Amino acid sequence: MRRLIVLSCIAYLVVGIGQLVVGTVMQPMVEAYGINYGQGGQLVMNQFLGGLLGITLAPWLIGRIGKKAMVLGALGMMVVTQTIYTLQPSWDTMLIVAPFAGYGFGTTEALVGAFIIGSAMGNANVAMSKVEVFFGVGALFMPFAGAVLISSGHWDAAFAVVGGLALVAVASWFFFWPTILNRPPESTIRAQSGLSALPHRGLSMLVLAACALFFAVYVGLEMSFVHYLPSLLVKQNGLSESAASLSLSLFWGAITLGRMISGQAADRWGGGVYLLVTCIVVAVMFILMGGLQSTWATFVLAALAGLGMSGMFAIALVFANRSVPGMTEGTTSLLMAFGGIGGALMPRLTGWFLDMNGTEATRWLFAGFAVLLLAVICWALLSAKALERARLSAVPG
Repeated sequence: MRRLIVLSCIAYLVVGIGQLVVGTVMQPMVEAYGINYGQGGQLVMNQFLGGLLGITLAPWLIGRIGKKAMVLGALGMMVVTQTIYTLQPSWDTMLIVAPFAGYGFGTTEALVGAFIIGSAMGNANVAMSKVEVFFGVGALFMPFAGAVLISSGHWDAAFAVVGGLALVAVASWFFFWPTILNRPPESTIRAQSGLSALPHRGLSMLVLAACALFFAVYVGLEMSFVHYLPSLLVKQNGLSESAASLSLSLFWGAITLGRMISGQAADRWGGGVYLLVTCIVVAVMFILMGGLQSTWATFVLAALAGLGMSGMFAIALVFANRSVPGMTEGTTSLLMAFGGIGGALMPRLTGWFLDMNGTEATRWLFAGFAVLLLAVICWALLSAKALERARLSAVPG
């Protein structure tokens, strides 16, 4: 198990860096290619659509080519696509390559998440939080590296950093494959314990629907915010591109710190209570960010929002799997697929909204997303409670 966690941390480090690289260099990339923010959002959308495809196909492909081939293939895809990005091809080529890059990121994240939850059992909250810390470390590192590269005039080299680290990950998983994963997959999802075989199927589907929407809104908000926060600070607050990119370091630094304790906090409070409290905190921070638009207020509130969002992904993933047990790979893929939908559509919407309505309105758009996130988690918690009551009432006297 220890080897699996170490390798998972390496993989999530690369995914964290890779998911942030476009946002980090968005401003100089838009200027270099002579495009608008909506077109930049199209690149983000294409990546997430590729990730969505990979996440959706992962459970099916595992049963046909095996876990090792899936992981190595996804990591290898990152190496190839980031190398192409580094060469600064035409914008049309960038858009064509983007889904393949997203496939690598999304498939790796979904597979590793399912591996951890399926192997860690009762320690899933803590194990997933440990792995998610390294996603945060990668996301924290990228803005610093990006700021240096932007200042030196070599913003495109940020993609080479991602590709190089992905190559290290390929070698690590190839040579040190964790034997705990050699047992048969938990699911060829329908063949074993699919949703149709679960008791209280209607309520189970309601819980999964609420959790799926939560992931769509959460990932969409996170990716929209990190891809456009530097641009907001450049356009509205007059910061330089390199200084604005460092705002992401505050955000991801707070996320990384929060993830160090989120697993223990969720175990102590309960996953549902943890998610409710953090969603309230995040909604308040984004509402304040809409009204307080100074540079320092934005930096501080972004950091506090990062603390609130730090454990949401991992704890919600475990919460959903515990609420509807018995199909970890299927549930994990479903939730990450909806995360991919949100991550594809909402940054695209945000880029268009920024072009049409400007920076001040875009801040309030983020606040609206955060309030929606709070509403959805309330729905998920109420649905899970109803499912639990139904299970208890079905237990003989």
